[in-house]
Amino acid sequence: MQDAFSRMELLVGNTGVKKLSRAKIAVFGLGGAGSQVAESLARCGVGSLTLIDHEKITLTNIGSQVLALHSTLGMSKVEAAKKRIRDIDENILVHTYETFYNEETAGMFELRSFDYIVDTMGTLSSKLLLISRAREGRVPVISCLDIGNKIDPSRLEVADISRTTVCPAARIIKKELRKQGIRKLKVLYSREQPAKEKLFRRRRTMVKKPVEGNISFVTGTAGYLLAGEVVRDILSAGNVSHS
Repeated sequence: MQDAFSRMELLVGNTGVKKLSRAKIAVFGLGGAGSQVAESLARCGVGSLTLIDHEKITLTNIGSQVLALHSTLGMSKVEAAKKRIRDIDENILVHTYETFYNEETAGMFELRSFDYIVDTMGTLSSKLLLISRAREGRVPVISCLDIGNKIDPSRLEVADISRTTVCPAARIIKKELRKQGIRKLKVLYSREQPAKEKLFRRRRTMVKKPVEGNISFVTGTAGYLLAGEVVRDILSAGNVSHS
């Protein structure tokens, strides 16, 4: 009998479909890449998605974010994502947190309950905190680094952070993680030089990066690549999930 995932089953088999249906995944950040990750995972029939973002959809998001439509302007990104996911597969458990991830809110999340964590947040301090907490909980994490001011999606690449080049964010994160004894981290980054002069300047407080230009086919491709990594890792892993 055909269902929404019949064609995917031809690729991954019934066992793969069942693995994905048991997977519990958290997506921190629902911008251009993060929103595409969440949608792509939903279209793979994952069992549970936890979505974290504190922002609402604005007019400037329409050019690069799948959640952004004139009909969704003013909605919180997590609620827009939940509504869209429900329309894809009403059986997926969707948990939403309209909050900013930092030291004050990190205690809201039991990271060990997830099978995989996707970090697409734009704030360095939040990224570093999440990566550190995920490592403590022994939970796989993939982090999306700076893809702003890029126009060539073919230059996007998944690699260990130790093998990254060009990306200023990678250099900063690499240095900070070494202080914590963390030397390995799967990341998505761009090998493309920024379209205009940089941009990602480190601030003492390591708060949000300056506003950057972005374009739909770069952010969308980034989301697809991240989702692909998550799905392939889950399919190749042992039994999921954490109960």
